[in-house]
Amino acid sequence: MGIPARFGYPVKTQISQTLTLGVMFSRITGSLFIIFVAAVGAWAQAGWTPLSAPGNADLVAVYFTSDRIGWVAGDNGYMAVTNDGGRNWSKVPLNLTEDINEIYFRNDTDGYLVAGRKMLITKDGGRSWNETRIYGSTEFRNMTPEFLSIRFADKKRGIAVGSLLRRVKNEDVVVDSLVMRTDDGGETWQRIQMPTKTELFHLDYNGSSHAWIVGDNGVILASTDSGKTWVKQTSGTTNALFNVDFRDDNEGYAVGEGGTILRTENGGRSWTRVITNFTETLMRVDFADDKNGWIVGHKGSILRSSDKGRSWIKQESTTPNHLYGLFMSKRNGWAVGAKGVIVGYQR
Repeated sequence: MGIPARFGYPVKTQISQTLTLGVMFSRITGSLFIIFVAAVGAWAQAGWTPLSAPGNADLVAVYFTSDRIGWVAGDNGYMAVTNDGGRNWSKVPLNLTEDINEIYFRNDTDGYLVAGRKMLITKDGGRSWNETRIYGSTEFRNMTPEFLSIRFADKKRGIAVGSLLRRVKNEDVVVDSLVMRTDDGGETWQRIQMPTKTELFHLDYNGSSHAWIVGDNGVILASTDSGKTWVKQTSGTTNALFNVDFRDDNEGYAVGEGGTILRTENGGRSWTRVITNFTETLMRVDFADDKNGWIVGHKGSILRSSDKGRSWIKQESTTPNHLYGLFMSKRNGWAVGAKGVIVGYQR
């Protein structure tokens, strides 16, 4: 189960009759060529461009702590790090075989990743990663936990979400939702009972108290006490929702199956579907500021909004592969996906 099946100018010159005219023409064409190259360079920097792929494993997660330092991760425990904004990547040895579903850093040094039933923590900016015990060996009886997303409100309070699976006729079946919460920075975790049993895909915090979770069958859950209690919100859809992003306590966005884009201006008390012509499954939404946001999804889909998510236009992604992960900063962006594809964006 888990995140659904990676659910994607030649230039001619003519010799003049005089040396003087030849020099003048050379200077003019040279100047034009410089202007042309500069224009092409500026245009290229304004869109999405392919970056060197560190391998061919499907990449699901991407997170940057600065415009230079970032991580990508995905199938079979694969993770790589860059120190130059994504131009070059180095594999990080983790001794994992589980698929990595998400990477998250709450500051430059303290980071977390979730991979199947495991969680790894770094306290030195990703130089070393150590597995931490998030549940007891007998806590879930004959069920297997799968963690898909993790976020922290501050250095102490954090939440991990996913589902509990049971093996039925050689197939993993979701039997319950799973939310684990910590008050001590991840040293110990307690399970929180939820008002749903559906698979939960992603969560987002705003500040220290407000949080939202999205999941299968259009589920949206909200908390105002840092994840101690949760209530269902009405999404207006039964499509799976794979990602949620809130700018503040009021403005938020969720995306999912069938080109679903939802937005709210009141913290989720009411959600409105944004009407578009896009039908591909959408996997991630991320706003770089209050107005400018991006969405990535299947078949290389990249959408952009510059009006707080009220309308969206399609951008050229340079890849036909499914895109699963997205991270946007004020100046740059990175998207990752199937077959190790990585594309970068510079504003």
